[in-house]
Amino acid sequence: MENSERIVFVVDDEAVIADTLATILNNAGFLATAFYSPESVLSEANGASPDLLITDVAMPGMTGIELAITVKSKHPECKVLLFSGQAGMADLLERARQELPEFEFLPKPVHPTDLLAKISLQDPPE
Repeated sequence: MENSERIVFVVDDEAVIADTLATILNNAGFLATAFYSPESVLSEANGASPDLLITDVAMPGMTGIELAITVKSKHPECKVLLFSGQAGMADLLERARQELPEFEFLPKPVHPTDLLAKISLQDPPE
């Protein structure tokens, strides 16, 4: 699947981070959309099927892990990339390992090269 066909949802309650990551991905040829709350993703995911969900772990209201579990329940083929800049995420990441059998993790700040390398690892074989 070419990048231009891959729908990516980028979620962070810090708009500048979500916008920056979506811009990086769009410049790399993905169809990336920035979201600033888990709730906005859930309403969009009812109509669109993302190939990849990139989400911050720590957000108000709903964690990125809870969001990923909900999105995966509706779209099982969707890949998940979690990221966080907060120390003390061990408990949340352990929960993610239990409830999301497959996910990738990146620490914040996310360097564009690292982001694109992680995503390329999730590309399905041609």
